[in-house]
Amino acid sequence: MTRTSRRVLIAGAVLVALAAGGVATYFSTDSRAKEGPKGGKGPPAVPVTVAAAAQETVPVRLTAIGNVEASQTVALRARVDGQINTVNFREGQAVAKGDVLFRIDPRPYQAALRQAEANALRDRAARDQARSQERRYQELLAKNFISKEAYAQIRTNAETAEATAQASQAALENARLNLEYCTISSPLDGYVGKVLLQAGNMVRANDVNPLVVINQVRPIYVNFAVPEQSLPAVRKYQAQGPLATDVVPTDPSMPPASGHLIFIDNAVDPSTGTIRLRAQFDNTDATLWPGQFVNISLRLYEQQNAIVIPSQALQNGPEGQYVYVIGEDLLADVRKVKVARSDGERAVVDEGLKPGERVVTRGQLRLGPKTRVQIGKPAA
Repeated sequence: MTRTSRRVLIAGAVLVALAAGGVATYFSTDSRAKEGPKGGKGPPAVPVTVAAAAQETVPVRLTAIGNVEASQTVALRARVDGQINTVNFREGQAVAKGDVLFRIDPRPYQAALRQAEANALRDRAARDQARSQERRYQELLAKNFISKEAYAQIRTNAETAEATAQASQAALENARLNLEYCTISSPLDGYVGKVLLQAGNMVRANDVNPLVVINQVRPIYVNFAVPEQSLPAVRKYQAQGPLATDVVPTDPSMPPASGHLIFIDNAVDPSTGTIRLRAQFDNTDATLWPGQFVNISLRLYEQQNAIVIPSQALQNGPEGQYVYVIGEDLLADVRKVKVARSDGERAVVDEGLKPGERVVTRGQLRLGPKTRVQIGKPAA
């Protein structure tokens, strides 16, 4: 074989090898392309936290911001003139009905009482004398020993003495009252405020400025307003029985205060379009204080078999609110829902969910339709 023939054979063998390699490479690449994500790992599953839609009995509430008001407020004022001798309480102290709070110097009124007692004693003696004389003259008149005119004068004197004695008795009772007014007691159970007049000051009867203000906080009122559109429902359910109210305390560790609705105003406020309501609370532990602003809810009725989910599961989109529902295949499904209302950290869903369906409560930002998820444990 010549040198030229050998070169031709070598070149042909090289071409055949290159062709075979290209075919092998093509089939290998085509095979991987066909495998796609099934042959590889694909995108990782998104970790999420889920909660099951529950079917519960949920109260229907009206919520508002209320203002706490004392059930009774008394501004103590002196009823006699005089100097304050003693103040028998500390500012802000709890006082009971009948506790002595102030004492006014009683000596002038004690002297006036003794004088009134003496006058009453004198006038009673004169009345008794006039009555005795009137009886004697009545006997003489029956025997025609005296004229009717003389008897009439004696009878007039007796009636005048009777009136004088009654006037003296009234003056005596007034003097006793003035002496009692020197001791000022609490008319109710409550808490005293700041003392406006200290011991040693002169005080006048029925002065403009009170000595102290007392607020009764057991029970206590909370005033609030709801939109006028809610008035028919409030009146309807109140006619069926007392409506319960709850006040959520600012301290989460404290239980809510429970009361009931006692008053609906007789007119809607035209400037705000709201109706004023009032609830009463026992307030045995004095958690509510006059002047506070609190969150109050009025329970109208109990809704049976309501679908409830955590409020954090709700998402807002161009077409309204929606949630991510996780099926048995661990794929996320976008579900449009209709929310009736939110009750704290829970939302009541009217349409779009069934009891037991799992909704995503954390991790929604990385989700989309048909996204594979990995369910993790809920955070504490």
